[in-house]
Amino acid sequence: MFFNSESSAILLLEDGTYFEGISFGALGTISGEVVFNTGMTGYQEVITDPSYYGQLITFTYPEIGNTGINNEDNESPNPSVKGVIARQISITSSNWRHNTVFEDWLRNENVIGIKGIDTRALVRHLRESGTLNGIISSEPSYSIAELFSILNKSPSMNGLNLVDKVTTRNAYKANKACPVSFDKRIKNLRSNPYNVVAIDFGIKQSILDRLVAHGCEVTVLPANASIAEVLDLSPEGVFLSNGPGDPSTVESGIKLTNELIEHNKLPIFGICLGHQILGLALGGKTFKLSYGHRGLNHPCGLNGSVEITSQNHGFALDPESLDAEKIKITRFNLNDQTVAAISVIDRPFFGVQYHPEASPGPHDADYHFNHFVTLIEERRTIVD
Repeated sequence: MFFNSESSAILLLEDGTYFEGISFGALGTISGEVVFNTGMTGYQEVITDPSYYGQLITFTYPEIGNTGINNEDNESPNPSVKGVIARQISITSSNWRHNTVFEDWLRNENVIGIKGIDTRALVRHLRESGTLNGIISSEPSYSIAELFSILNKSPSMNGLNLVDKVTTRNAYKANKACPVSFDKRIKNLRSNPYNVVAIDFGIKQSILDRLVAHGCEVTVLPANASIAEVLDLSPEGVFLSNGPGDPSTVESGIKLTNELIEHNKLPIFGICLGHQILGLALGGKTFKLSYGHRGLNHPCGLNGSVEITSQNHGFALDPESLDAEKIKITRFNLNDQTVAAISVIDRPFFGVQYHPEASPGPHDADYHFNHFVTLIEERRTIVD
């Protein structure tokens, strides 16, 4: 019924909605949470972002693949998404940096795709019904009942700890700065580097690049690192990274952050999941958004100050759960008034729900990295 040719594929959602399309990338059947990204650029960075681990990503831009795949723009060594959903893909690559055609790369990396569907209709459906699990299949041997059976075994993102799937197994040093033009505005890059420990909940390479570009010498530790392992490195600051899944389930990260807060000396900077873990360690709560924020043009601000941000998250901090005597909300998402940034009053801890590393996306929020190293510099002055 659904497979009219060898190239046919189907996207079936848990509520019974389905879309018929054409297979691309790897052949097979895969299920996961169906999400959408509204960015016009950066498909390679999105697909390799560990925060998307286990999801089926829908691109709302009508055609992707135009610039192919290059060796420089991956956020992790391999794709993190399970599947790709697109209106149309380009079969040629029109960029001087490319070394692989987009579809060939997906096929080689065993990422299953479906194209030729009405992605606008799919996104409208997800916005109205909320995020749904789905299944992509290009295997005609499966009946709809069998696909539903597979789909029903897919776990909900609520209560799902995926950090263990993406964190590093061993500590390592990050020392390669991102070679982009706006680094020229940064002073004191390496004359006296800042000793920073980054906790890897699914860290993007571009975040490490920005930390290094701002003068940090970064040691990356696994998500289950202990307070002793962190302090043994004598860090001047601790970074809590982005990552996938439900933040409330990352017990080791919340425990570590609690202990760092009690230590009360080291500046702490969290991005996305790291921001949520900071909030949880401070006594707050998180909740799952209806369909999440994933795109490059989300306005965030407070009291007339606005920055356009790149975002990728399905959970947010509950503002009512944050102790106003200890925690200041410094930014709201201006689309839906969810918490976009926090800082701790009179203590050097802060987090942002968006991605100031701008890969892909706008550079408005890059100053947060400078704020982090300024806090470290201020502590250096006190210690000296």
